[in-house]
Amino acid sequence: MSEYIIFTDSCCDLDDKMIEELAIEVIPMAVTLDGKAYSDADYDLPDFYNRLRHGSVSSTSQLNLLELVDIFRPYLEKGIDIMYIALSSGLSGTVNSAFSAAQQLMEEYPERKVYIIDSLSASLGQGLMVYYAAQLQKQNQTITEVYEYIMEHRLNFAHWFTVDDLMFLRRGGRLSGTVALVGTVLGIKPVLHVDNSGNLINVAKTRGRKNSLNALVECMKISSINPNGQTVFISHGDCLEDAQYVAEEIKRILGTSDIYINYIGPVIGSHSGPGTVALFFFADGR
Repeated sequence: MSEYIIFTDSCCDLDDKMIEELAIEVIPMAVTLDGKAYSDADYDLPDFYNRLRHGSVSSTSQLNLLELVDIFRPYLEKGIDIMYIALSSGLSGTVNSAFSAAQQLMEEYPERKVYIIDSLSASLGQGLMVYYAAQLQKQNQTITEVYEYIMEHRLNFAHWFTVDDLMFLRRGGRLSGTVALVGTVLGIKPVLHVDNSGNLINVAKTRGRKNSLNALVECMKISSINPNGQTVFISHGDCLEDAQYVAEEIKRILGTSDIYINYIGPVIGSHSGPGTVALFFFADGR
């Protein structure tokens, strides 16, 4: 079996310990905060969210073809095949750059395999997909077998989340200014998900924070497959207690014991804002 490595980008929101355990490679993405560019790996996340709360403006940029070619080529030169699980095409053009890079590199190294997967996912939803792929790799599945499994089940990785500050969705064009203002005054908290095309969709509106968190658990209750036997990921925008509340409710109601919690990184956090809680699990559909 040919040796291969699994790549993803830092929008997967996996921490260093998990990255090491999975033996994957994570490509940093750039973020600009108040006009200064950083690698998202350089951020102190509590400070990042605190600055957003106090009016700092953050923007992001995608990975380009040349960057990806330079990152992938040394592995192919060593005879190592590549699988790259990328941030959703509905949220970034990075995966399109990756497809172009793969085409160029496979012409240079026709004996090697370069698989690009549009995860149609973000944050720990993308991370959960990477986690599944890495588990299959550890079970000695070939790169083609892992690729085929992930592509077959790509839409079984469910993404549900809620935000605390509607103005960040307004800035990203997900809500109109009027709707965001009225919703803020009335204490409306949306429940959103990532659809089959990898785009953010506003599904429901709840009144109050606790109800929005409970709605995430209810979504999992309705659609999850074998909830007490799977691994669940929860990411948060500097609101650990709310993420822990969701985790405890999932344990209490659904019997799930394997739950991983981590921050939403600065790329996704720039658009979702502080106070976001996102839940990811394996389901019968998105």
